Amino acid sequence: MEKRWWQEAVVYQIYCKSFCDTNGDGIGDLRGVRSKLPMLKELGINCIWFNPIYRSPQVDNGYDISDYQDIDPTYGTLDEFRELLAEAHTMGIRVIMDLVLNHTSNQHRWFQESRKSKDNPYRNYYIWRAPKEDGKEPNNWGNYFYEGKGSAWQFDELTGEYYLHNYSWQMPDVNWEYEPLRQEMYRMMRWWLDMGVDGFRLDAINRLKKPEGLPDSKKPPAPPVGIYGYVVDRAICTNVPGIHELLRNINKNVWSKYDCMTVGECGNLSSDGALDYISQGNKEIDMLFHFEIGKNPDIITVREYKQTQQRWIDLMKHNAWITQFLTNHDSPRQVSRFGNDREYRVPSAKLLATLTHTMPGTPFVYQGEEIGMTNVYFDTIEDYNERYTVGKYWTMIEAGEDPETALGKLRDMSRDNARTPYQWSDDENAGFSTGKPWIRVNPRYREINYRADRDSKDSIFDYYKRLIALRLSCPAIIDGDFRFLLMDHPQIVMYLRSCARQTLLVAVNFSDDEVPVQFPEELDGFVWERLLTNLDGSTPVMDRRDVWMPWEAEIYQMIG
Repeated sequence: MEKRWWQEAVVYQIYCKSFCDTNGDGIGDLRGVRSKLPMLKELGINCIWFNPIYRSPQVDNGYDISDYQDIDPTYGTLDEFRELLAEAHTMGIRVIMDLVLNHTSNQHRWFQESRKSKDNPYRNYYIWRAPKEDGKEPNNWGNYFYEGKGSAWQFDELTGEYYLHNYSWQMPDVNWEYEPLRQEMYRMMRWWLDMGVDGFRLDAINRLKKPEGLPDSKKPPAPPVGIYGYVVDRAICTNVPGIHELLRNINKNVWSKYDCMTVGECGNLSSDGALDYISQGNKEIDMLFHFEIGKNPDIITVREYKQTQQRWIDLMKHNAWITQFLTNHDSPRQVSRFGNDREYRVPSAKLLATLTHTMPGTPFVYQGEEIGMTNVYFDTIEDYNERYTVGKYWTMIEAGEDPETALGKLRDMSRDNARTPYQWSDDENAGFSTGKPWIRVNPRYREINYRADRDSKDSIFDYYKRLIALRLSCPAIIDGDFRFLLMDHPQIVMYLRSCARQTLLVAVNFSDDEVPVQFPEELDGFVWERLLTNLDGSTPVMDRRDVWMPWEAEIYQMIG
């Protein structure tokens, strides 16, 4: 496929609210991000992805946008953003914004106008429907946040109609069938790109199209209490016929006119349907985030991990590009979910990074993974902030669940695991803020923090630096073919990356166990040089060591 800059990017995701606070209000800000640009440059990343920093009532931590063309005052000003953007570009770091096109805040001017009357010019910017004859909601859809009685419809007494909200009632869905709304969105995106922003992460991008007629879902009411008869059907507004035409129109009117990167969040999508979105010939989006590994609620085995990766990597044979990530703001910390965040926290954090940065595709680093930050386990629901966690908890309590049991079921997958403040030091509040943080700091910050990691001889940050530098210097990683070896092994992940100029071998022990060493016969007869290991001082396994150590990772280059 045609080579684009984002194929060589290493993207660092910044959840600004929890990154670095410079004014003591307990909320991270743009000045804090700007102060850390040298650290990010040292790490080796060359692109930043900002979670939403637009003006917002913060019902859903910024994913409820009240003004697409302004910065929320808690983060700073639009001028401060422009200054940060210019400085990042000077340092060779591109910047992409998180863009929410499925819904706005109910405080957005468009919605405030829309609800005034049925003939208001903005009425059709949103999805309004009259009640059924019995006065009930237009259909049985439930909202994803388990709010109130669970319905995806909110009655507005001013005009006597319901509006659709797949998420919070304070986040009404917009109507992409209405051409004036489309043109508003096009103008807004071009405004950011003209400013110099380098692209967008597109929130819930495969949910913009709603099913014709808005029919009832045929699924049973959602657990744990049936949401009072409403159905939380995440598939009914996902990948709906017409979504590809809609995205091609956005691309034609906006993205194709700029040298920008688009990466879409696509839930309820398997590799079978992904090619329609990311095939370069279809002219929709450049790549996407899927839920089959990082956000899948079920723990996958090593074999399943390899099988899933293979399915997605195979898409690249068809003029497409993919992402590599194991965590983000919506998922648990990767070292807690996939590694061992206690006895083997450091080597397992490095091993997971090894996989992300040597697999095909563009790697995404979520803030804090480069120092091995872990999940947080709060004792009470009052310490949790994230809407899904809180909504599900109270729904379970109303159904008769014991509070401790309910919280125990939600802790591991809570999105707040990734949203606690960045742990800069062992000072008060982990050095994140001189004020009270908006959410509690992970109690492990005394042990796990940036300063302690940088002072360590076994630094995870330093390993990330070496790994990112290796990726950017190795043509086999960015451009090379990919082939798994030992595909059925339950603990070892091993693969070859090769191009005309280079052949690399990556091998990791994805377990707590010592595993007997074995190599396919096809590797015999070649000379291999170890380029990187997460266990400094160890003898290379290719030198006929008998066992792989727990969570060991090694990268070799063929030299003869």
